[in-house]
Amino acid sequence: MNYPTLLSPFVLAGQRIRNRVIMGSMHTGLEDRARDYPALAEYFATRARGGVGLIVTGGIAPNRAGWIKPFAGKLAANREVARHRLVTEAVRAEGAGICMQILHAGRYGYHPLIVSASSARAPINKFRPRELSTAGIEAQIGDFVRCAELARDARYDGVEIMGSEGYFINQFLAPRTNLRRDNWGGGIENRARLALEIVRRTRAAVGPDFILIFRLSGLDLVEHGESFADVEWMLSALRTAGASLINTGIGWHESRVPTIAGMVPRAAFAFVTGRMRRVSPLPLVVTNRINDPTLAEQLLRDGVADFVSMARPLLADPEWVNKAAAARADEINTCIACNQACLDKVFRNRPASCLVNPRAARETELILSRATKPKRIAIVGAGPAGLACAVAGAERGHRVTLFEREAEVGGQFRYAREIPGKEEFSETLRYFRVRLERLGVQVLLGTEVSAASLVAQGYDEIVAATGVRARMPAIEGIEHPCVISYPDLLSGRRQAGERVAIIGAGGIGFDVATYLTCQRYADRTVAVSEFQREWGIDSTLAVAGGLLAVQVPVSKRKVWLLQRKAGKPGASLGVTTGWIHRRALQQRGVVMRGGVDYQRIDGAGLQLRTAQGIESLAVDSVIICAGQESETRLQTDLKAAAIPVGVIGGALLATEVDAERAIREGTELAARL
Repeated sequence: MNYPTLLSPFVLAGQRIRNRVIMGSMHTGLEDRARDYPALAEYFATRARGGVGLIVTGGIAPNRAGWIKPFAGKLAANREVARHRLVTEAVRAEGAGICMQILHAGRYGYHPLIVSASSARAPINKFRPRELSTAGIEAQIGDFVRCAELARDARYDGVEIMGSEGYFINQFLAPRTNLRRDNWGGGIENRARLALEIVRRTRAAVGPDFILIFRLSGLDLVEHGESFADVEWMLSALRTAGASLINTGIGWHESRVPTIAGMVPRAAFAFVTGRMRRVSPLPLVVTNRINDPTLAEQLLRDGVADFVSMARPLLADPEWVNKAAAARADEINTCIACNQACLDKVFRNRPASCLVNPRAARETELILSRATKPKRIAIVGAGPAGLACAVAGAERGHRVTLFEREAEVGGQFRYAREIPGKEEFSETLRYFRVRLERLGVQVLLGTEVSAASLVAQGYDEIVAATGVRARMPAIEGIEHPCVISYPDLLSGRRQAGERVAIIGAGGIGFDVATYLTCQRYADRTVAVSEFQREWGIDSTLAVAGGLLAVQVPVSKRKVWLLQRKAGKPGASLGVTTGWIHRRALQQRGVVMRGGVDYQRIDGAGLQLRTAQGIESLAVDSVIICAGQESETRLQTDLKAAAIPVGVIGGALLATEVDAERAIREGTELAARL
C-alpha cells in the first residue's frame, strides 16, 4: 500500500475513521447563509468522494455573541438544524466522517456584541469586548453544550471545540487576555475551568459515541501566552473531561509570526505536536503547512501524531487522498500557501476559493461536464491562464493544442518560483505538466504562432493567453547598462550588484527585494531552523508564548524599494501576507520609500525628486518592476480578420499580474467551450 500509515483506519469514540487524513476547519463563507448550504454540502461531499477520512467544518458560533461577524454561521436553535443535515447526509453518503467546529470568536468577533474573559481589546479589532460575569460565563458554557446537542441532532459524527488561535476559549486560557482575579482567572486550574467545563458538560450531554475534538493551542506566539507546562497540564485534564482527540493549534491571529503562509517551511510546527505526544494520553493531530503525502506519512511513522490535518491542500485538490492511494501523487494539485483566493478573500468578507483550483467552493457553479461535441482548440500561451484552459478543456474531451514561444511552460510562474518563500509555485507547474501529458494535450514549446497559421489550420476555437511583457517606464537613461528588467533578473540572464534600487513597490517589487536579500534553503530541516531564528520562535518551548528575540541574517546587499505613489509601499499586497513581506524586508534593512519621482539613471546611479528636493542614490543596479503590458498582437490580428478569439489572463488585463484571476478565467472559458 502507498502511505500505509496515512491510509490506515483509526477508531474514535467507537467510530471507524477510514484513514488518518482530516480536512481541517476553514471558513469559506458558504456557512453563513441558509441558501448556500446545498453548495456547502457539495463542497464537502466532493472532498469526501476524494477519500478524506474526517472533515471538520468551518467555524459555527454557539450564539450571537460568538459570531465572527454579524449574521455569520450559527447553530443555536432547532430551526437551524435542517440546513446542516444537507451537509452531513451528503458527506456520509461518500463514506467520510464529519465534525462541526464550534467557534466562539470572543474578542475577535467583528461586531459590538462581543464578550471575553476581560475587557482587553484585540489589536486587530476596533470593538472592545464586554467582560463576562460568572453568570455570563455559565450562559456561554450552556450555549456551547446546546450547540453540540444540536450538531448531534443534525447527524454530525462529533464536534471540534475551538480552543486555540486566540479565540474565546483561548482568551480564558492565556494570561495575556485573562486578567480575572476570580475562580475563572489566575492559575492554570482556574484559567482552564471554562474549557474543561465545556468539554465535561458536552460529553455528559451527547454520550460516549460522539467525537469530541479539542483544538488546543500548543504555541500561542504572543507575549504572555500559555506556557508549555500549561499545555501539558491541559492534555491530561482534557482526557478526564471527556475529549476524544486533540488538534494542535499554532499562533494567534494577532501574532506577528507567520504560521501558514508560503514562507513557512513545510511542517515547521510539527515539533510542537511531537512534544505534546510525549505526554498526551489522547491521540493527536499535527497541522500547519503539510501538503505532501510523503511528508504526512513520515510524520505519522515518526510518531509525531496520529492524524494529519490539512485544510487548504484539500481546497486545492479534493482528490488528494485518492491520488495518493492510487500512486498518482504526481497528479496532486498542490496547495502553494499563497492565501490569495482563500484567506485573503475571507478577511475581505468575500467567499473563499483557491488560486490553483477555482472550482473550490464553487462546485455547483463552475462545472466541467463532458462536451457533447468535442472541438479542436488552439491555446496560445502556456502561462497560468493558458495552462488552466488547456487542462480544463482536455478534461471536457476537447482536442487541445497549446502553443508556447518559450522553452518551458509557466509564464510568470517561472519567475515566482525563484522567490524565497514561493518555492511551492514550482509544484503548480509540475501539476500542469503532468496533467497535460496524461490528458494528451499537444504542447508545442519554442513555437511562435501567427493568426494566419492558426486560421489555416482550421481550429474550432482559438484562445489568446499570450500574457504580458514587463513595462519599461519613460525615465531618462532607461537604456543604461545598469538597468535590469525583473524577467531578466529572475530568469538568471542578468545579475544585480551590491547596491540596488527597485523601481516599483507592488507585489513584483517586493518579490524582487526578497529575491535579492533572502536566503533559499533546499533542506527542510535547515529551512525550519532558520525560519525559527528569523521569526523568534522558541523551539525548546521553554518560554511562555514561545517568542524569542529574532535573529535575522544580514543581507550583503543594500536595497531601496521605491514607488511613485505616496504612502506605505506594499499597500496592495495580500491582507493576510502583506505584513509578513514588509516585516521580513524591514528586518533585512530594505529601505522602502513612497512619493518619489524618477529623474534620471546614469553612471552615478538613480536620481530622484522627493518632497525634500533632488536626491541621488549611488546604486550599481536599477531593477524595473513598474508593471506590465498585455501582449495583444495575436488577438488584434485575429479580430482584424473577423476571427473570434477568447482572451484570458494577462492578455486581457495586465494592470496587476493576478494568477488567481488568470487560472479562474482559463477554467471558466474552458467550461463554456
